[in-house]
Amino acid sequence: MKNIPSVDLSDFLSEDAARKQKFIKEIGEAYEEIGFVALRGHFLSDKLTKDLYKEVKRFFDLPDVVKQSYEIEGIGGQRGYTSFGKESAKGRKQGDLKEFWHFGQEVQGNEALKAKYPKNVFVKEIPNFNSVGMEAYKMLEKTAIYVLRALALYIGLDEMYFDKYVINGNSILRPIYYPPIIGEPKGNVRAAAHGDINLITFLMGASSSGLEVQNKQGNWIPVTSLPEQLVVNVGDMLERLTNNKLRSTFHRVVNPPREDWNKPRYSIPFFTHPISEMKLNCLPECIDELRPKVYDDITAGEFLNERLIELGLIK
Repeated sequence: MKNIPSVDLSDFLSEDAARKQKFIKEIGEAYEEIGFVALRGHFLSDKLTKDLYKEVKRFFDLPDVVKQSYEIEGIGGQRGYTSFGKESAKGRKQGDLKEFWHFGQEVQGNEALKAKYPKNVFVKEIPNFNSVGMEAYKMLEKTAIYVLRALALYIGLDEMYFDKYVINGNSILRPIYYPPIIGEPKGNVRAAAHGDINLITFLMGASSSGLEVQNKQGNWIPVTSLPEQLVVNVGDMLERLTNNKLRSTFHRVVNPPREDWNKPRYSIPFFTHPISEMKLNCLPECIDELRPKVYDDITAGEFLNERLIELGLIK
């Protein structure tokens, strides 16, 4: 496999039962094999993508002192700005060569849940930053709901199994800025090898290459996609829930060749999280004699807290 498989969500959204089943089979098998797909037919328009990248670049161009005024202590970086080098991959002491912003859920129809989530942070210097970011958030969340419906059917669950967990879930939209590399990195990379914490992750086309995924043979494969595609991968929560049936694959963002160190990189992933109360206990549908249960029971909230500590975002 030289690249990740491509799938089309419009197959699943069609009223043609054969096309719908084709999508379910293709994405399910891809997630068993390598954990990544390139997805077209989603709800994120080209215009919205361009608008968001424009707003994101405006934010990261702000002076450091202004950006740091939006860094909120005590919430593990769940909202607002996280400054350069603060996050490290699990098991690494060196910080990644990046800074980022977090947009979070705007809860509808559940005041108790709304009170549990940190509030989004408004950037007064860039009037459209928040509105464009949250519009993209909603379109990616909508796409996630349908992808998870397909995966529910692939696993053998009710099609709407994930809806009650993902709607108003603790999902995060994370614009990332990798500044030009100045001086020898000394072992630091833009993003060290890691698996994502959440159920599934969507990546809007990054501004330059660098993303690689590790296949079953241990080889690193560059991830490429067309401008209209989203890269969508399995996270650790879904791997755990499916008892390793669906794979959360290690991936990384490598440093560019030395001649390109002066070029920045922008990337915008959407991390689909469920509500904290969701149980990540291995599903009975994914346990049998050949595949015994391998994970202890835990909730999504407990698992997230553990991982934020490992990433250095919660002390």
